Amino acid sequence: QVQLVESGGGLVQAGGSLRLSCAASGRTFSSYGMGWFRQAPGKEREFVAGFSWSGGSTYYADSVKGRFTISRDNAKNAVFLQMNSLKPEDTAVYYCAASRRGYSGTYYQRYDYWGQGTQVTVSS
Repeated sequence: QVQLVESGGGLVQAGGSLRLSCAASGRTFSSYGMGWFRQAPGKEREFVAGFSWSGGSTYYADSVKGRFTISRDNAKNAVFLQMNSLKPEDTAVYYCAASRRGYSGTYYQRYDYWGQGTQVTVSS
């Protein structure tokens, strides 16, 4: 019902910025919860940021708070992750996820749809 495609990743030096995009198609996208996750080599998938449609609230992992911003554009059916002041430890594959039940928290098993990911590499 929903397809997600991430883009915008790349190679950037520490302190730089990237803006990730998640293009979505399908019904009732605006009512879904949205989240960004990342997975570094040899590491577990971790929550980065979430957007709650019902409350218009955003949630961030402590490691990215103040540096990353999640947003959405309903007219374009897109979700974004603005990443500033990037650090080498931000290096990972970043995934966009959607929950048909409106979940936007840290539990990745609660998301129903996933993109294929986009690589972000931050050099020292």
